[in-house]
Amino acid sequence: MRRYGKNPDEDDIRTRPNPKGSRPRTHTRPKHEDAASGMVLTVDRGRLTCLVDERVVVAMKARELGRKAAVVGDRVGLVGDLSGAKDTLARIVRIEPRTSVLRRTADDDDPYERVVVANADQLAIVTALADPEPRPRLIDRALVAAYDGGLEPLLVLTKSDLAPAEPLLETYRPLGVRYVVTRRDELAAGDGAERVRALLRDRTTAFVGHSGVGKTTLVNSLVADDRRRVTGVVNAVTGRGRHTTVSALALPLAKADGWVVDTPGIRSFGLAHIDPSRVILAFPDLVPGTEGCPRACSHDEPDCALDAWVAEGHADPARLYSLRRLLAARERHEGD
Repeated sequence: MRRYGKNPDEDDIRTRPNPKGSRPRTHTRPKHEDAASGMVLTVDRGRLTCLVDERVVVAMKARELGRKAAVVGDRVGLVGDLSGAKDTLARIVRIEPRTSVLRRTADDDDPYERVVVANADQLAIVTALADPEPRPRLIDRALVAAYDGGLEPLLVLTKSDLAPAEPLLETYRPLGVRYVVTRRDELAAGDGAERVRALLRDRTTAFVGHSGVGKTTLVNSLVADDRRRVTGVVNAVTGRGRHTTVSALALPLAKADGWVVDTPGIRSFGLAHIDPSRVILAFPDLVPGTEGCPRACSHDEPDCALDAWVAEGHADPARLYSLRRLLAARERHEGD
């Protein structure tokens, strides 16, 4: 059966009225000037837990943000249900500019960088002095990531009751990195945590370290809410630890203003995303010496002007050695 007559131009053909006409698409996005400010505490499968005016709110990212993802530590703008009541969901409509980023890749061949934490002031690199053994190359790589991302590094050495700290500290003193040494019994009694806490006041500190070094145990002793009181064990055969933290989580520092961001234990720290030329910015005493370097100098070649700069007494030779060690860490694959 034909819907219309033989002549398709007949006047009785029905048309759907559209008084507004078709609206053209626009790239203009709403400004959401009334959005509430919040901080991302953790991210889990597309759901972001945020702190908004002392309330914990669950939210999802607005489609208008496109591929831009929010991470732990981000300052965001939220709309929708901000009551924090059960089964409610807000919407993140804005991600504020970041002051710093801690980034890593899965390995040195991975082209995709991952932002682990945003807006942290400090990176606490937790390393056990024994059980498991220290991994200096992993420490070096974390230092490079800190310098590149705008975070001040802090070396936290644990389990000093099992091995002395001095041999490892000798390697990092020329870098001028702040450090704190703790014992297992001190953490249990609270004394070690207090010395660490003094270095975290009024700051947002991201904690990184490979599994089994006591990172989560330390975080549990520092935070106001010990929701993360779950510790793992070190495998007696491999010497590696079990992961006790599965996603980054920001927690308030107890007995002082500040935030602690616990991150999952890492087995490698890829630096494929980092431009080696940025690493020297962490060595302001060496930067003037690079003026005589050839173009695109790697700072570890025969024509590098830094050798003459140091020989003339402008900087400590140990500082140049440390720079070149970090640059070499950028080029080495961390697998052990």
